[in-house]
Amino acid sequence: MNIPVECYLVLSSLLFFIGVFGFVTRRNLIAMLISIELVLNAADLNFAVFNRILFPGQLEGFFFTLFSMGVAAAETAVAIAIIINVYRNFHSDQVNSIENMKL
Repeated sequence: MNIPVECYLVLSSLLFFIGVFGFVTRRNLIAMLISIELVLNAADLNFAVFNRILFPGQLEGFFFTLFSMGVAAAETAVAIAIIINVYRNFHSDQVNSIENMKL
């Protein structure tokens, strides 16, 4: 059973807009990080779908998706380390606590 390509594109756009909405409306750093991951996953899904549409016999889009997932995992590790450091210094995981930082 083949799923139409439009379903994948609709899923990708939903993931993207849910991620953008979550990033704009949330003040919690962890929730904002999860929202950014949703946006990155939507982009990865688009890479795989457009590779399947434009170059059905080749795997460049899938390899680029795997590379992008690896970069996203490294970005998440660094972001969580920063969030832990902010929490240790300010005892809060809200964005407002970062505004207290001065040079």
